[in-house]
Amino acid sequence: MITPNKTHLSVNVNKIATLRNARGGNVPNLIKVVEDCERFGAQGITVHPRPDERHIRYADVRDLKKLVKTEFNIEGRPDKKFMDLVLEVKPDQCTLVPDAPNALTSNAGWDTWKDAGLLMETILELKKNGIRVSLFVDPDPKMVEGASRLGTDRIELYTESYAAGFEKMGKIDEDSLNSILRPFQLAGEVAEKCGLGVNAGHDLNKENLSYFKEGIPQLIEVSIGHALISDALYLGLENAIQIYLRQLK
Repeated sequence: MITPNKTHLSVNVNKIATLRNARGGNVPNLIKVVEDCERFGAQGITVHPRPDERHIRYADVRDLKKLVKTEFNIEGRPDKKFMDLVLEVKPDQCTLVPDAPNALTSNAGWDTWKDAGLLMETILELKKNGIRVSLFVDPDPKMVEGASRLGTDRIELYTESYAAGFEKMGKIDEDSLNSILRPFQLAGEVAEKCGLGVNAGHDLNKENLSYFKEGIPQLIEVSIGHALISDALYLGLENAIQIYLRQLK
């Protein structure tokens, strides 16, 4: 397998906000956790505010804009409320996802052909405001080609199928690993030909991350939240971040 260039780790802190909101008050302190994530080596911070604000609140996003020293990535479905927030805050990157308002978590990529009208207009508005744009897509060359026509800067590959296939393997088998990686490799190759950067996220963890990184030489950035924060319960936040960074070396 080809070893890619350095891949950045963006920590999704939604789960910290979920825990805080479950009890009320300000424990754990989201601001302190974000400061610590950066201090421990994270190269970016990701948040995904949803309309019901069940984890990250819109006020959190405004507060974090003043704080984040690395790369700030806001992801979400581009309804009016979300777009107003993003255009106000002006993060480094906005990742557009097609989540329904009641979705528990992201569960599909954009149809970059069917949704072209909405996406093209949104991408243009974001880029006019100096915001890099990434589109959340399935590992489908056709969807990557569609994304390239819309003016986006990057795609984020939806990695649930890779993570599920990896877990089913039980033990590392080169043929099986190549099989579950192949759709992502093809998508990465098409993205590279189209001049698109490649991000990835969803169910990546400390067991499967290094294999994915080694197999996708175009990979610029991964966004990881649930698995990393869960590992931090056992390992501590600093150790968990360092372990994930080692998987990306």
